[in-house]
Amino acid sequence: MNEIQLSLHRALVLAAVIFFSAVIRAGAVTIDELKPKAMDGNPEAQLYLGIMYDNGQGVPEDNKEAVKWYRLSANQGNAFARYNLGLMYESGEGVAKDDKEAVKWYTLSADQGNADAQYNLGLKYDNGEGVAKDDKEAVKWYTLSADQGNAKAQNNLGQKYESGQGVTQDYKAALKVYKLAADQGNAKARNNLGVMYAQGNGVRQDHKEAVKWYRLAADQGNANAQNNLGSMYAQGNGVEKNDKEAVKWYKLAADQGDVNGLNSLGAMYAKGQGIEKDFIMAYALWDIAAAKGNKIAEENRTALIKQLSQEQIAKGQELAKKLSQEKK
Repeated sequence: MNEIQLSLHRALVLAAVIFFSAVIRAGAVTIDELKPKAMDGNPEAQLYLGIMYDNGQGVPEDNKEAVKWYRLSANQGNAFARYNLGLMYESGEGVAKDDKEAVKWYTLSADQGNADAQYNLGLKYDNGEGVAKDDKEAVKWYTLSADQGNAKAQNNLGQKYESGQGVTQDYKAALKVYKLAADQGNAKARNNLGVMYAQGNGVRQDHKEAVKWYRLAADQGNANAQNNLGSMYAQGNGVEKNDKEAVKWYKLAADQGDVNGLNSLGAMYAKGQGIEKDFIMAYALWDIAAAKGNKIAEENRTALIKQLSQEQIAKGQELAKKLSQEKK
């Protein structure tokens, strides 16, 4: 089978999996119809039976049973079953959590061209989970997945090009793959693309274009983008300066526990910009961010303490505890 035939074969298999998964969800196939084929050794039937048990479609959800059928199919070389089995080992569902075993099955599936497995394998090498951390190997797998259109892989590959980890730093290459992912609606890539335009990395600096991408990502709930969009409003970059609008976006980020959003919102309360001045609230927000490791928030809190009474500090600490509990 040549490369073109192999690509077509993979596409047809993927289409079949997607179709049959939809059939299962619709209840058009029952366990009684599928199980005999699976027991006879049909790897596709074994995969689909695993999917049914995994998702509780037509049968009670049973992760151990799902693992059983995924393994039978995977041992016959089914790439999708191998990927799903890797997921089960990574999550510890139906089997003891084992990152090394997850890597094993992701690798087998990835070698067969499964884009999701390639992306997950890239993550494993990126984070050093179940395998020694290896940025070059992460780049390799992200690239293979990204070339198949996987938006998450495209975003992560962009981050590698931007940072120069595992590959020569190349802002233009980063911009290119961020754009591919952003055009697919990936919120992280949209935020990252906004950063590239805001900083003028790999492209001419364009604050309006940065605002455009930040807003798209922020509307999807991306906390980094919400904080970044708030900063654009606070500074009047690419948009008319508007402190109230800045507070709105900072608050959305802070409500998700984003340390930069917490720090930025604290600054607005401390200065009384876009919102009524409130030192106790500023202290509380900076206290929460500082506890999460944000050094700027820690410095801001230290500077603010000099202006507060012991009673105000105590109130700020109490408010920080309350807000932290609400965000859990």
